[in-house]
Amino acid sequence: MGCLPEIKRLTEDTEGARRKSKSHPLRFRSGDKDGAWDTRLGKECTGPSARKRRGPQDDKDCADCNWARRASVICKPAKLFAFFFLFIVPICAQQSEAPIRLHPENPHYFLYRGKAVALVTSAGHYGAVINGEFDYHKYLAALDAAGMNYTRVFGGSYVEEPRKSFGIRRNNLAPEAGKFVAPWARSDVAGYAGGGNKLDLSKWNPEYFSRLHEFLGDAARRGIVVEIGLFSSQYGEMQWSLSPFKRENNVNGTDAIDWKKVNTLENGNILGYQEKYVRKLVREANAYPNVMYEIANEPWSDRPVLADVMNPYLFTGRDQYPNSVDLPDEATMAWQARVVEWITNEEAGLPNKHMIAQDCCNFRYTVRGVLPGVSVLNFHYAYPEAATLNYGLGKALSYDETGFLGQSDDAYTRQAWNFMLAGGSVFDGLDYSFTVGHDDGTDVEANGPGGGSPELRRRLKILSEFLNGLPLVDLKPDFDLVKHAGGVVTHTLSSGRGQYAMYLDGNGPVELSLNLPAGEYSVWWIDVVSGENRDAGSLKHPGGEKTITSPPFRNGIATRISRRESR
Repeated sequence: MGCLPEIKRLTEDTEGARRKSKSHPLRFRSGDKDGAWDTRLGKECTGPSARKRRGPQDDKDCADCNWARRASVICKPAKLFAFFFLFIVPICAQQSEAPIRLHPENPHYFLYRGKAVALVTSAGHYGAVINGEFDYHKYLAALDAAGMNYTRVFGGSYVEEPRKSFGIRRNNLAPEAGKFVAPWARSDVAGYAGGGNKLDLSKWNPEYFSRLHEFLGDAARRGIVVEIGLFSSQYGEMQWSLSPFKRENNVNGTDAIDWKKVNTLENGNILGYQEKYVRKLVREANAYPNVMYEIANEPWSDRPVLADVMNPYLFTGRDQYPNSVDLPDEATMAWQARVVEWITNEEAGLPNKHMIAQDCCNFRYTVRGVLPGVSVLNFHYAYPEAATLNYGLGKALSYDETGFLGQSDDAYTRQAWNFMLAGGSVFDGLDYSFTVGHDDGTDVEANGPGGGSPELRRRLKILSEFLNGLPLVDLKPDFDLVKHAGGVVTHTLSSGRGQYAMYLDGNGPVELSLNLPAGEYSVWWIDVVSGENRDAGSLKHPGGEKTITSPPFRNGIATRISRRESR
């Protein structure tokens, strides 16, 4: 275990801890007579015990410390003993854990903690770390209690305008004035557009990295995978006006550019600050096994190239969202390739290697130009065809964001089941019920164009348990089982060894005509709203066509058919 040498030095004496603090400067707790080293970053030491033992306070940012960050080293032996078992042992176990990765036997699912897993969630709007008023511990506890195992979080290079951006009234990604906790320190010069002093892009913010480490650590303990979104499109002047990279918001003299160039290699000296930011976040998150990186959120939005339309028969708005399938242009793709290089080059000298996700497009498209080093392909507002069209690429396929269909839980439930049973690896519903003051996801009042609720998370738990109860390593989309299903659309996964999982989208009862191999089968019907699992008994079949009838249902039902000798 790589942290054992650190523990040995840590436990020798407090002077040894002081020497160690040059690279891992844990703080003394103010006024603590026992002389505890405090990990609360940025807190000035004023206690007499601290001054006596340590001398002048070292104000160095200790964000490079990837272990024991949230604990304190106590000088008394009994406290030290308790500290060791309560904090050091779990942290060492976390460090020795392999990061989540594509499953080597089936890259459409993940290998995490020794198991094949699919990721399903309904999670908040990405501002858990950068919004100083948001309680991410309550947030993660709510996801955990609901059985959700995934969340996205933005790294801090992009922020939105409160009550204005995209019509979201209570927006975690839009901190109130002065509440934006950026990765960069504030200067002593007033004038940041979002309130408070301008940012200094040459200095890191200890408060931000304390929040980041707490967030990632708490998520890891709960088994929640975190996608860190490094960048995002700006979408317009409103968001660009708040960007840390905009010249007026920092004291570093960043080049004055058109906001449509910020995520290209033609962004002047901003590129250097972007690289330092990426490398810093990659170093900070390296010890965590539950992390993956997204290059950029919706990179096509600032510089779109029209690739297709969803409905060619529209007379107005045919080539515009929400009917257009847009791709990033060549300049954006070249910049994204550079970001991947920064990530991989930085991790080359670090213990862990993490997956990288590439956000491809809205809706569906047969992807071209998958960047080297990418393991996960993200789609937003995806159709099931996004999974079927790209299944042969051998990558994880993620429905990375949905919403903008109002508050109906039925709509998002149907999206999730359709995509995941079409061969998807991840489903992430954008959940607006997580807001400041309702950090546990209980804000069910209308909040902009999307949905999300405790009820939706309860329904998605049914999907998650259904999927993770299947032999995922053996599964792939099956287009041969269903010969006909009148009035519904079906998506099926099968193992090739007599295990079938199917979602029927529509209303029933329905007669299913199946092309079923010979064998004795057990059949279950799963109510996707209540979770009720109905045992439909067994059937013996000599092979060929077989018709079965579903129970009555509305807005979808799932079934599992299992050949008995295959279980």
